[in-house]
Amino acid sequence: MIRSFFGISQNPFILDAISLMPFQQEIRDILAVHAQQGGLCLIMGEPGTGKSVIKDAIRQNADKRTVVVTVGRTLHTSVNTVKMLCHAFTIEFIGDSFKCEKRLIEEAFALNRQGKILMTVIDDAHLMDIATLRRLRLLFDEFPKNHNLILIGHVGLLVSMCLKVNEDIKSRVTYSVTTPKLTPDDLQTFILSQLEHAGLGHNTFSEEALALVARSADGILRRARNLSLASLLEAVREGKKTIDIYCVNKILIQPHWRVQNDLHAATLYG
Repeated sequence: MIRSFFGISQNPFILDAISLMPFQQEIRDILAVHAQQGGLCLIMGEPGTGKSVIKDAIRQNADKRTVVVTVGRTLHTSVNTVKMLCHAFTIEFIGDSFKCEKRLIEEAFALNRQGKILMTVIDDAHLMDIATLRRLRLLFDEFPKNHNLILIGHVGLLVSMCLKVNEDIKSRVTYSVTTPKLTPDDLQTFILSQLEHAGLGHNTFSEEALALVARSADGILRRARNLSLASLLEAVREGKKTIDIYCVNKILIQPHWRVQNDLHAATLYG
């Protein structure tokens, strides 16, 4: 709908096409260095602050020497998590989990002998049971040293590790970072870059509408993306080539945006 109305070849704000912002690029570069030396790295932040964008960039931009394995379904038991790892490593899960863990270790060393660097990324790691995480830590301790285990999740991930009983996991962390909220200027830059990538002009949003989107997103990248997309769809429905404040406000009066903004105001002034 957006493509045909605006006469462009691809939709804007496609997740696979979102380019890294400077802070995200820095995090990705640091993770690549840790993969060469071995490490346990944490990427934490509020929902929508760009953690998944970094994960996708790690997977999509890996060079020929780097093997990236990702696991996203973290509410499973430790046995099922091992099964998912086997699937990600293209290893058949046969026998009990101990034998499969042995095959995973053998595959990691086989990749090491080929001169490969291994990065295992576990998304939504804050949802993982701590016993499962401990078992994975023991498994990955047996991997070659040029392996980087990257845990992505909410800040509560580190809070759990700070408990005395989990000191064995926290003491192995080699790098941690919290993805920040963005300034309105940064969000405007992000929106304009996505418009350019899709072949749309900067004047697709009026200056006032662009500023309103950036303010209403409250520093969250995902909110800026969702509000921009919804505003584009509203402009298509209205038959407008330029998104003005009216289009954006039509989205902001929707219940999920109103509740979000009311909660933000209560935090500031309550």
